[in-house]
Amino acid sequence: MYVEKSVGAVEDGRRRMERAGHLSREGGVSAVSRKERKVKISSVQRPTCDVRCKSDDLVGPPSRRRTRPTRAPLAQADRISALTHAPRTFVVATVTMLTIAVGGCASNGNDPAASPTPTTSSPAPTTTNTPPSESEKASEAASAVLWRYYDVRNQLRQDSTQPLTILDDVAISTELAAQEHLFKTERKQGLHQVGTTKVAKLDVQSVNLDNSDPKAGKVPTVEIDLCFDVSGVDVVDANGKSVISPDRPDTGWIQFLVSNYQWDTNPDDGWRVASSQDIKRAPCKAS
Repeated sequence: MYVEKSVGAVEDGRRRMERAGHLSREGGVSAVSRKERKVKISSVQRPTCDVRCKSDDLVGPPSRRRTRPTRAPLAQADRISALTHAPRTFVVATVTMLTIAVGGCASNGNDPAASPTPTTSSPAPTTTNTPPSESEKASEAASAVLWRYYDVRNQLRQDSTQPLTILDDVAISTELAAQEHLFKTERKQGLHQVGTTKVAKLDVQSVNLDNSDPKAGKVPTVEIDLCFDVSGVDVVDANGKSVISPDRPDTGWIQFLVSNYQWDTNPDDGWRVASSQDIKRAPCKAS
């Protein structure tokens, strides 16, 4: 109540000073009046009260009874604690946000370090296929002719209606003459073959590509040893009776000379069986 009266007195004094012309042009209080106001307000003493608050009543403390402290200090302490821990919470939140930001940048697909390094594979070395030599080509062509030679012989001996002229595609010289004579004789006797003669093994022994004198027989020639298998073959007469000796071996070796009399004009397909003779070698395994 005393404070309110003092303040009112000050305000009343200010109004009197305004009327007296002591206010500045800006409408503020002069330095002297501000000092006077400060001194008057600070000179007011705050009333003291030696009471404690219990519930909502002002009650003096009873004798020998400890009163409960007011709630105001506790609330003030809570505010101080909150303000004290606020910067720490802000720092933790800031660190967390920085960690998330750094993690997001690290996982960005545009980061060159995160992009997978392309793997480069060295090209496979190219292999140059060396073309076969003339001797290798001659060896392969002569061997192929021998396989066809046995196919033709099987046809002529199994079917007497097959023309002997098909021998011209696989035989020449003395071999052609010998085979024609054999087949003509068997057909006159009414003999024919049952089963198929097979080639069990074939070994190339030598290759000679000398073509210096074809008229004298000096032509490219391949020497081949061949083992035949007649284990499943029989020769019978017109009555179906076998004419083969029971002591005949199932396999045997023959040495062939396969020559090319057309080397100048047909080096690949001019190969023919020119001659043959029986040779002694260890029996080969039947196919």
